[in-house]
Amino acid sequence: MRFPKPFLIVFFLTLGLLFIWSWTAVSFNDFKPYSQKIPDTTLTFDLVPIPGGVFEMGSTKANDEMPVHQVEISPFWMGTHEITWDIFELFLDKNFELSISEKPLSSQVDGLTRPSIPYLDMTFGMGKENMPAIGMTQYGAIQFCKWLYLKTGIFYRLPTEAEWEYAAKAGSNSRYFFADDPSELGKYAWFAGNSNGTTQPVGKKLPNPWGLYDILGNVMEWTSDQYQDNAYQSRKEGITKDPKFPVQSLYPGAIRGGHYKSEPEDLRTAKRFYSKPDWKRIDPQIPKSQWWFPEAPFLGLRVVRPLHQPSQEVIMAYYDKAPIADY
Repeated sequence: MRFPKPFLIVFFLTLGLLFIWSWTAVSFNDFKPYSQKIPDTTLTFDLVPIPGGVFEMGSTKANDEMPVHQVEISPFWMGTHEITWDIFELFLDKNFELSISEKPLSSQVDGLTRPSIPYLDMTFGMGKENMPAIGMTQYGAIQFCKWLYLKTGIFYRLPTEAEWEYAAKAGSNSRYFFADDPSELGKYAWFAGNSNGTTQPVGKKLPNPWGLYDILGNVMEWTSDQYQDNAYQSRKEGITKDPKFPVQSLYPGAIRGGHYKSEPEDLRTAKRFYSKPDWKRIDPQIPKSQWWFPEAPFLGLRVVRPLHQPSQEVIMAYYDKAPIADY
């Protein structure tokens, strides 16, 4: 029996759409909170799904936050907490990782280039257990993500500036995700008004509506972007989808979130920060460390995972950019 050509076209288009729908449905059925175990250890960290959508990025409070513009963000998972020393130290110190690992390290993990052991106490006396890891460079934060990938097979990375702001705002358009009134900050964030001048254990304050703890305050958080003070000027018209600014130079790198010594104004969700060479001023090495900022005890990281894992080529291109020498 022969079918007319228009029927066949509609039939195969329908099949294709059903295939796409079923593939997407499976993916989104799995798009839920989960706990990532560090293989061969008892350590875990939690992630929550951040739904895709369009939001207003920026504010009228500072020149580098203008103009307010529309950005579309694809869905991703984000760590509920900042990465703690409990996990980061496994990446930092292979001997420590070996000592608590239930199995020998894989050849890829064993051969990974790791940070130089810092010449000073990078906890700055603020402690390690359940405390946010601090003081790493943007390169060091990305290499930690590579270590996670080699351990888990899952592509973890730093958020873009746009992803970070979208997740922090959690659907709000106010100064903070909860309101405009800074008097409520103490419920959600560690900052100059309540931290006693030190980092605090993660997860002790209330989360934002999307389940992110300490997204404001405690420590600032790396993004994967280069900071550009005029970044928003090219986005005045229409909706920009998943914007990013790949790193081309060592400074400045884009940072978000404020920290334990920040004033309320610096905890706004739209507030932008950037890395500075002064943070390595006391580093005696020539060239200076590619791994550490010995004068940035307020800087940490939080990881994200895209809904759809990219190709191996894209993943390794993200991880394997050579460090930029710092003189």
